[in-house]
This record gives sequence, structure tokens and C-alpha cells, in this order.
Amino acid sequence: MTSTVSTSYTLIPNQKYRRSNRRSRRFCKILDIDSQSLSTLGDFKALPIEIFQMVLEHLSVKDISMLSMVSKTISSRLINYISTPSGNRRLLQKDFHNLELSGKRQGSCILEHYRALGLLLKRCTLLLPTKDRLKYIHNILSETLTAGWDELECHRVFNFLCELSNLPRKMQTVVSSKPGHVVWQKMIEGPTDETSLKGLADAIKLLYDTEAKEWTADDVISLVDELSVVPREWLMENNARLLILSGNNICFTFMASKAVNGRAVELARLMVFLALVCEKDLYCMDWTVKMMQKVCQVFSTPGEKNNFLQSVENAFAHLVMDMLQSVMSGDRDEEDSSFLNLFHLVNAQANFHKEILYLTLRSTST
Repeated sequence: MTSTVSTSYTLIPNQKYRRSNRRSRRFCKILDIDSQSLSTLGDFKALPIEIFQMVLEHLSVKDISMLSMVSKTISSRLINYISTPSGNRRLLQKDFHNLELSGKRQGSCILEHYRALGLLLKRCTLLLPTKDRLKYIHNILSETLTAGWDELECHRVFNFLCELSNLPRKMQTVVSSKPGHVVWQKMIEGPTDETSLKGLADAIKLLYDTEAKEWTADDVISLVDELSVVPREWLMENNARLLILSGNNICFTFMASKAVNGRAVELARLMVFLALVCEKDLYCMDWTVKMMQKVCQVFSTPGEKNNFLQSVENAFAHLVMDMLQSVMSGDRDEEDSSFLNLFHLVNAQANFHKEILYLTLRSTST
């Protein structure tokens, strides 16, 4: 039987506080993630692909949609299934625009079917970049679903969707609304402060709330990932600060997702910037160490975990060298930001390793 590992660690504070104020820390629980269940086929591994697809024929669209969230491998197989002739016939019904269909009940059933299908496509492509997701959905709609439609049918469907979702009013609201409070250009050009990101972080936490029915945890994590790269990639420090402000659950789930999907080097670099932000914004460094400890539990093998830890040390070393080179180049601004960044990073590295030593000594003495 697997031993139970403690899952508590310091909460991210609502307000900044000095590290000397350690007695006032609170603790929270984070659910363990079984990384093996997210990266394997499970019992389906023994089935040939043909038998697997026969099983899918007996599942509802909602059941297939739930199955798509089991693992990345399952999701890939479902994408392939949707593209097969049998999957097309089963899922992409082409008679919903037929005027001969009678009764309101029939129409509502078709609408419910495509609502479930939309959720299935959304979940299957969740791990893909936005451009690839849109390309896949476009291919499904243009090459399969709407094949053979004439212009009148397209207009009829468009008008129906506008009436159903009140699309014109929503578009008018988007076009006429004021820009958001997040200054996106600032996120690209240099480090920002908490004030610039707090509103966005609060909005993300609302979406992640368990009572929100339209957004799953995976949806929110995918959104956070896309926010920091579209239209241009944010500085990693700003990305780390947004994760900290978004709270423990979102931060951990975001990082665990990278661990599960083999992005250990990127994850290690993010861990370094979490430590840097904690140093700059005066958060307790033990939070970063315990977050890293939790992320390590996601890796399925000791080799993967050791590789990640080595990547963290390499990321620290590379970032120190980059900042040192910037300082030695003599290109300084009025605030001497290059030297200050190096100063904070060296202190962050020292405090980070100090907390690791404390944690190690406490575990060996008990």
C-alpha cells in the first residue's frame, strides 16, 4: 500500500509579510495527482484499436467526452476515432438542418447532441495550442459537417445560432467595451507589479471556482497557459507572479500539468522565477520549496524527478549568468534594474536552498 504523503504547505498570503513572521502561516490541502493515470491507456492497453472503437460505439457522446479527460493517450485515440468514417457517421449527424424533421422534441435532441459533441471536441483538443485547436475544429466543420451545404443552408444555420446565443448583442458588447486593466505590452517588455495583475488573477480564480459549471479546471489551466503567450510571450517573471496571485490550487495544477506532459525544463525555469518573485515581493520562500516538493510527487519515476531537480539547478545557474552578463555589459538604466535583478536572484537562490536544508534537517531529525 502506498504511504500517505503530507499535502499541506504555506498559503500564498493575501498581503505581503516578512519572512520573520513565520508563526502566522496557515496551511491548505492539495489533492495528489496520479500521474500514471494521466499518461497511460489503463485497461484499454490490451485492446486492439478496432475493438477500442467498437467499445466507443456503445458509449454516449457525454460518456466519450468524460473518457477524453482520462489521459493524453486516450484523448489522441478519440481524436483519431472522430476522424474515421465510423466516428463521422456516429457523431457528426448531417440531418439537423432538414426541414422535414418534425416536432420540438426532435430539435432539442439534436441540439443537445451537438452541445455534447462541442464539449467532446473541446476536451479532446485541450492540450493543443489554440491555433491547432481552431484548425482541427475548422476541418471537422468545413470538411465533414457542412460538406454539400448550399449558401441558403449556411445562412439558415447562422441565423439560428445568432438567435440561440444572442450573438449580435455579445459582439456589440465586445466591440464597444473598454480595454482591460492588464497592460499586455508591459507584460512583454519588463517585470510588472502585483497591482497590474491582481484583477486578472481574481478573474481567473472566479473561473476556477468549483461552483462555476461552464469552466472545468482544465479549461482554466489552458486559459492561463494561453494568456501568457498570446499575442506575444510574457516575461517569465510576470507569468510566475500571475500564478502566485491566482492561488495555490491554480498554481499547483498549472505546474502539475507541465510535469505530466513532459515539460520539465520549462517547469524548472518557472520554479526559479517563482522563487525570484517570492524574494522580490517578500513572500515566504518555504512556500516555493513546498510547492516544488508537491510537484515532484507528480513525476512517475525517480529518474524524471531527478531530471527535474537537476533542471531547476541548471535554470538557476543559467539565469544568474545571463543577469551577470547584463550587469557586466555596463548597459544600466537610471534605476540600475540589471544589478537589482541580479541581487534579488542571488538572494532568492540562497534562501531557496536554505529552506531546502531546513526541510531536509527536519525530516532527518524526526
